[in-house]
Amino acid sequence: MEGLERHVRSWFASEKPAEIEHVISALSSGECTLLDIVKTLGEYLTSEEDILRTKGVQFLSLVIEGCPKEKLNRQAVHVLVTFYRTKLDDTETITPALKGLSHLVRSPALGSSDIPDLFNAMFTHVKMRVLVQSTRFFVFDTIDTLLKTHPDDLKAMGDQFVAGYAALASGEKDPRNLTVAFAIARVILTEFDISKHVEDYFDITFCYFPITFRPPPNDPYGISADDLKSSLFFWVVLKLGFGIFQPVDAAIEEAALDTLQAFVRVLQSNPVVADEGRADDMDDFVRTVCVDCLDAFGEPEKPQARAGMKILCSFLSIAQNLSSYAIAQAAEKLVTIFHDPMEVSNRASVIVLLTDLLNSLAPPENLPTPDKPVVTTSGSIPSSQDLLTSSKDAVLGLLIVGLKTPSTRVPSLHGLAALIRVPSAVTKDELGYIVLEVGEFVGKEPNDAEDTTSDVLSLLSSIAVVAPQHVATQVLPPLFLALPDRPPPRDAHPQRAAYWHALSALSQLCTQPELFETFVIRLTTKLDLLCSPLPSASTNPPPADILDAEEMEPAAAYAHAILTALGNTLSAKVSKSRPDADVPKYINTLLPRLFRLCLEAAVSKEQQVFADMRLLRVVARIIGLVVEASPTASQSNFFGDLVSAYLDGKAGTSTRQRNTVVLYAAAHVPMRRDVYQISLSRRLADLVTWCSSDSCTASQREAASHILASLVNKRADDIGDFLKYQLDDYWSKVVYNHTVSASDRRNAVALWVSIARALLVRSHPSAMAFTDKLFILIDEGDEVGREAAHALGTLAIKDEVLAKRNHAILKVLYAQRYLDVVLPRILEAVQNVTGSRREAAYLVALASVLNAVPKTLYLPQMTKLMPLLIRGLNLDDPTLRVDIINILTDTVDAASDEKSSLTSYASTLVLEMLKNSMVTDMPDPRVRSGALKYLALLPGVIRYDVLHPYKAQVLKELGKVLDDPRRAVRKEAVDARYKYTG
Repeated sequence: MEGLERHVRSWFASEKPAEIEHVISALSSGECTLLDIVKTLGEYLTSEEDILRTKGVQFLSLVIEGCPKEKLNRQAVHVLVTFYRTKLDDTETITPALKGLSHLVRSPALGSSDIPDLFNAMFTHVKMRVLVQSTRFFVFDTIDTLLKTHPDDLKAMGDQFVAGYAALASGEKDPRNLTVAFAIARVILTEFDISKHVEDYFDITFCYFPITFRPPPNDPYGISADDLKSSLFFWVVLKLGFGIFQPVDAAIEEAALDTLQAFVRVLQSNPVVADEGRADDMDDFVRTVCVDCLDAFGEPEKPQARAGMKILCSFLSIAQNLSSYAIAQAAEKLVTIFHDPMEVSNRASVIVLLTDLLNSLAPPENLPTPDKPVVTTSGSIPSSQDLLTSSKDAVLGLLIVGLKTPSTRVPSLHGLAALIRVPSAVTKDELGYIVLEVGEFVGKEPNDAEDTTSDVLSLLSSIAVVAPQHVATQVLPPLFLALPDRPPPRDAHPQRAAYWHALSALSQLCTQPELFETFVIRLTTKLDLLCSPLPSASTNPPPADILDAEEMEPAAAYAHAILTALGNTLSAKVSKSRPDADVPKYINTLLPRLFRLCLEAAVSKEQQVFADMRLLRVVARIIGLVVEASPTASQSNFFGDLVSAYLDGKAGTSTRQRNTVVLYAAAHVPMRRDVYQISLSRRLADLVTWCSSDSCTASQREAASHILASLVNKRADDIGDFLKYQLDDYWSKVVYNHTVSASDRRNAVALWVSIARALLVRSHPSAMAFTDKLFILIDEGDEVGREAAHALGTLAIKDEVLAKRNHAILKVLYAQRYLDVVLPRILEAVQNVTGSRREAAYLVALASVLNAVPKTLYLPQMTKLMPLLIRGLNLDDPTLRVDIINILTDTVDAASDEKSSLTSYASTLVLEMLKNSMVTDMPDPRVRSGALKYLALLPGVIRYDVLHPYKAQVLKELGKVLDDPRRAVRKEAVDARYKYTG
């Protein structure tokens, strides 16, 4: 007992939760009983001092909240319920008493005889209007629990409970309480006899409609207006009857329509209404609402008309017998308004309403084929096309007329898109008519149809899915004619813009297999025409079909545009959840043709269009997309031919020939693992040697690194000899050889990183051996060491080569495991090399690694990282400073508590950011802009009293930044000043 008294006195003095936990623990272990606790609290529970009496009841309620259920027997629960009832008439103890009751009623030992007395006390003494939200919540929570555990006892109370709850719930406004109150109302309305209290429940439910509640941003409770509406509306309508609704007047406010929309949504999700014997009432109600919604269409430009259309469309799925009538009447009225000369200004609004109506008839799935109606799961044909039979021609004509006027063109395009989605509503001939009318906008200059181009192409693309022949015969020919056989000259800007526009349209329209095949044939023919060689010195005069030097750049630009269009279309086809089945066949048709163009240009002695590196990169993209979508067998055949051409033939030494390695790499990256049936170790070593030559350019070396990364990742278990060669010979002879030039060693580090990353992402045992070598380079502290420091971060960055779509082997959490190994080594090293070049290298490594991994992986260590990051802000490396500022910015939102490292280093951070924002101290605008952004974040996360002493200095220095030569920096300075003065 002495220990119990000590804990009680200690809690009254400090209110520490630990004291309550000690008491609950003693109660659970049998060291004390509830009776002992009540005796110990006796002087407090009966004290005349309000504070002590309130704390006494609060302590008891907290103990009951954590008390094991088996410690509460029937007698104890009865005594406690009786005690709490007596505390409900005390304004000082009502809150803790209600809290205790909300937990006590969950006990299985609660007797039926206690419930009537409990509710009598609540109905008599609890005045909800004078209580705060949290206290009212205890009342609703208690009633909700008893409805679940003792429904029969509450029903036995009859009108006393039904009327009493209506009085308690009246006037509640807090959404947190309303969610529980509505749940209670649903049970009462469905399981209790409320015939004598219909008006009371009407008053406490429909007073909330329309629900205008809008949750605040980042609402922790996650309560939405729709939750409140749907939790109550259906059961209220079911029990209180449809007669509670008044007919919808055409001039009512939008709020009333919002109420009806909520009602419709509940009816759609609760078809049980018809089974409750209210079907006739519902039909009458729905018919009344439909008529009034039609009246609202008389003013189509007003919000009520749009909301009325949504209600009408929703009712179509509820009252099937009214669908034909409602659609016919709505379409007829809207068509009449559209053709009324006095309503010309409202035509766009009319078309928008028609589009809403058509969208309600269209399924959410992909377009069905017009000649093959969609069949529902029950086997019946959908009646959407039948519903439109009487009005379809008028609607189609209206939409076509709308295309002729700029103000109604976009709404008409949207309406036509909705119309063709209605199953079997439009025939193939009518689709052809739509294509004919819409197709005239495809060839227009962008300035003439700048607002409709995307909508036109989207509509035609949808039609191409079900009727590609119409697009092929009516739309594509003019676009292909817009593509010249010879490239326009440099100064022919309109002609160049014309072929760009045509290629963009063709790229979006030709995704269907039939159209894409035509697209490929026509574009590759254009490419063949562009590949005539330049005249040699001995050719005089040159043939008429040969390009001269002045035409080479325009020709390359034209070929680049053609290849880009082809690549964009392939990307759209391959990026689908299920790639188009026709793509793999182009591995045997399109790719050999592109390889021929590029390789012929590479071996030619004359200047060639396809010798341009920019074109090779676009061709490489196309190769990668086609190979990615091809099956293993096709890849194997293609790879065999590729190896024969590149490795078994005579190796070229010219820059042109070496540049084609980007094509070779593009074919390798998406290959499946099973395709490689050759000995790789020797091949990979030769590739590394090839990259080490002085004639190897940056682009060639990048392509070679992609090949290395892909092959090492997919065949790591088969290339042990190559990995050993890298770790021993290549390391000592090139990477760590100080007699080799710094530039060659940096290039070698880049290749080293490609191999290390390929091993790291698949968690190969050799990955850390390659990583350890980088630490050796960092210890050197020289230029190569800086490169190695950056490489540590590069290892953890995701890239496009080692990706699942390229069949790379990726292990989960590889980045986290990598950080767990690397970060402690960096922290240990950087603390031991203060003031040296090695310190700078390790700080670069730290910033590079932290920037490469998610912040959640290192956020717990920010206390140790903060002083190191601040040290890095003083080094003369703009890239390092940018990385550090990015790290600080990313973690600022998680460092706002007063014990965080952010508060501890507030003064240092403010001064460092001010220094880095001055153009005199930091020439790099990236650093200045980042420092100002971070400076603007500090007032939101650091306490006012901590930051206020620096306010004057910050404003003074920011005033100088307002004269920065860069506009973006000046803008950040203005935003930062506002944060400190606002």
